[in-house]
Amino acid sequence: MAHTVLLVDDHRILRDGIRAILEHTGEFRIVAEAEEAVEGLRLCRKHRPDLVLMDIALPGLSGVDATAEILRHCPDAKVTILSMYDDEHTVVGAIRSGARGYVLKKASHHDLLEALRIVARGGSYLSPEVSDRLLNRIQRGDGDAHSVSSVVSGLSPRETQVLRLVAEGKTSKEIAVLLDLGLQTVRTYRKTMMKKLGVCNVAGLTQLALAAGLTRLPAVARQDAPASLASPG
Repeated sequence: MAHTVLLVDDHRILRDGIRAILEHTGEFRIVAEAEEAVEGLRLCRKHRPDLVLMDIALPGLSGVDATAEILRHCPDAKVTILSMYDDEHTVVGAIRSGARGYVLKKASHHDLLEALRIVARGGSYLSPEVSDRLLNRIQRGDGDAHSVSSVVSGLSPRETQVLRLVAEGKTSKEIAVLLDLGLQTVRTYRKTMMKKLGVCNVAGLTQLALAAGLTRLPAVARQDAPASLASPG
């Protein structure tokens, strides 16, 4: 069954393009469209969509404020922000409002679809540029643990366990033994986490785990293979 989607954006030509992209897959069905936030809230309460794709720059109420209002009235909806802004203030504000995804408008349609698929499964997605800025903020020592925790909370319990162990410097082989999992299963978890969190190496995973308070232990520079999406752990 296709995921139902409410699309909120004040540009008709953009909505038309997004509708064509989503409905072409057969995985998503647009149930309503709105040009501004108040109308989006009304339509969300009427249609109760699975997903809300929300522009951040809307007439009147902003997409960030609208996200908080939508989730107050429709807590089961999963909101993904669509934005041209990649600054830290805007991104953190969107995360705090309850958004599960943040996709830049310059992203490809493949990235948009991947984001919505991840969010629909209960995960979180940040465009890579957005994730890089958040990690840089953490590395400077002024990261917001609550915001980071909101992103990390999109992981499954098992993925969270693996993330904590990665941050503690454990190799994939060690994690497999500790959790009684196959080595390839652990590598798959690591690859999936990187996609969900928008990072491309172990250092990025470690920074997010530390910032989210999953571990207080310093990361140990140990890897059993070069860390990348292609061959994690």
